[in-house]
Amino acid sequence: MSSSVLDPPGVRLAPAPRPAGARGDEPRPAAGLRRLLAALTPARRLVGLAAVVVLWQVGATAGWLGSTTPAPLDVVRAGGELVATGELAHHLGVSLTRVAKGLAIGLTVGLVLGLAAGLLRLAEDVVDAPIQALRMLPHLALVPIFIIWFGIGETSKIALIAIGPIFPLYLNVLHGIRGVDERIVESARSCGVGRLGLIRRVILPGALPQILVGLRQALGIGWLTLVVAEQTATTSGIGFLMNDAREFLRTDVIFVVLVLYALLGLATDLTVRLVERRALAWRRGFAGE
Repeated sequence: MSSSVLDPPGVRLAPAPRPAGARGDEPRPAAGLRRLLAALTPARRLVGLAAVVVLWQVGATAGWLGSTTPAPLDVVRAGGELVATGELAHHLGVSLTRVAKGLAIGLTVGLVLGLAAGLLRLAEDVVDAPIQALRMLPHLALVPIFIIWFGIGETSKIALIAIGPIFPLYLNVLHGIRGVDERIVESARSCGVGRLGLIRRVILPGALPQILVGLRQALGIGWLTLVVAEQTATTSGIGFLMNDAREFLRTDVIFVVLVLYALLGLATDLTVRLVERRALAWRRGFAGE
């Protein structure tokens, strides 16, 4: 029976109330506030850094961080002097060249080894044990060995930078591939997907989130290794600039270099996160509340 027969003429029944958690019953002010907070995401990400700088300024001014710790304003002033003389640009260019060459080698080796070990059990049996053993060696212990092997020139520094990113990228590529659900692989095979198509359409997309995490870790270790590589037998680079400032007790210049290291690492990490956001646009994961 239709509702028009049962309802009295001219009377319209009210719609049934929605459940408390149903979609669309969010108050408009709350929804507007949520959209405003989403629009302010870039600014929100700077709040933590701003808080650190403020605490640093207050601590240095009040003497809580020691009498020789410069305030952020002093560091900015020293950085401006280095920029004006062209000294910072020269040393920064040398360091960027070193880290670019080292990362290009290390990331390539780590990716190739991770793919081989993840896709082939024979490759994992051959490669995994040496990689795990070398991964435990500290970079400082490798400096004299690399100087013996490659001399004190650029080759030893680039080789030291190259070896650091290999291990995190290798581990994440390997475990990303092995973390792909076997049922999805079998379903693709049952649909007639060949081995190359399986790798390109199923395995690599499934492992990509873990691979990008490994890339972020590898880039961070690359910058840390640059610090170690430029601490000995070098006449250029921002590491040399920091050592030279230590000899002359220029703590403000030392902090300029430390802040520069931090900003370079943050810039590369944000770049990978941007790539991750675009490459994994198809992925729907929990993004926090």
